[in-house]
Amino acid sequence: MTQTHLWVRAEQRDNETRVGITPAGAASLLEQGFKVTVEASDTRVIPAQAYAQVGCTIAPQFSWPDAPSDAIIFGLKELPFDNTPLTHRHIMFGHAYKGQTSGRILLERFKAGGGTLYDLEYLTNDAGRRVAAFGYWAGFAGAAVAVKCWAAQTRGEIAAPITPSANADELTNELRAALAPLDTDHLDALVIGALGRVGTGASDLCTRLNIPVTGWDMSETASGGPFPEILDHALFFNCILAGPTTPVFVPKSALTAERRLRVIGDIACDPDSTFNPVPIYSAATSWEAPALRVHENPPLDVTAIDNLPSMLPLESSEDYAAQLLPTLQGLSDNTMVWQRAKRLFDEHLLDI
Repeated sequence: MTQTHLWVRAEQRDNETRVGITPAGAASLLEQGFKVTVEASDTRVIPAQAYAQVGCTIAPQFSWPDAPSDAIIFGLKELPFDNTPLTHRHIMFGHAYKGQTSGRILLERFKAGGGTLYDLEYLTNDAGRRVAAFGYWAGFAGAAVAVKCWAAQTRGEIAAPITPSANADELTNELRAALAPLDTDHLDALVIGALGRVGTGASDLCTRLNIPVTGWDMSETASGGPFPEILDHALFFNCILAGPTTPVFVPKSALTAERRLRVIGDIACDPDSTFNPVPIYSAATSWEAPALRVHENPPLDVTAIDNLPSMLPLESSEDYAAQLLPTLQGLSDNTMVWQRAKRLFDEHLLDI
């Protein structure tokens, strides 16, 4: 039987310090008979030496293009945009199956190189539920950024660049200090997707800050809209994975409508998707500029950052890695989770 070789690449995106497997998880794969290579990294929240101590091979940073052809390259966020053909099997968040322009380019690279994408967003169990997700921490951090945006807007400013926090308690205390001198009597939030992982994280952050939350899920949006209630809350959080039947939550007409809405946290963050339910903006925001001012009077800011869990890199990495490990252990047997992911990739490649 051929030894399964998992190659953990260093992330090449700015402000991305997470990792999808811990040293303990790597040790369990080694015990199972895997070969595990981990690239050195200047930024990863868990240093390479911790992986070396459990027996992993350490490779130079960003050396994955030269990895053996049978290695499965494991990362989280996107690869450099350089149009080179992709020959390996890759495990990553591809963001390629919902009509995204960048996603089509990625699939074209796989088609050119003969490689395979196992998209982490679409690794599902027999019931169709994702086997692992950063959703909770995306929701928690996304709500935190939106609160930062609201506080800055209330001070007559626009949100400053964001930076990672050591843990959730440190981030919460920072937000409490920012809100303390402000009038928060009318600060409240509406969360769509409140029963999911993302919505739970967003709601928990609000609860820590004593921000009242109205939680909506499928039943509250089944009518298809319009949803004037969204405009009657200071904060709105979109926490759902949009699809062809997802209604529009905030139409362009909301910009000039009478509203209390001041900040939208589009935590789902699919602005270039054809299914975007918040079509008042068209590009993600960034760590350097977390808020996009889409209307001035009264002000309305959108925050939509697509690697939010990196604000809490250690907590989110450890949580996600624990969820994903049983599925990684099934790589050597090509379990149904991986077979489904391969079929989905093959189906989308037909459209390229």
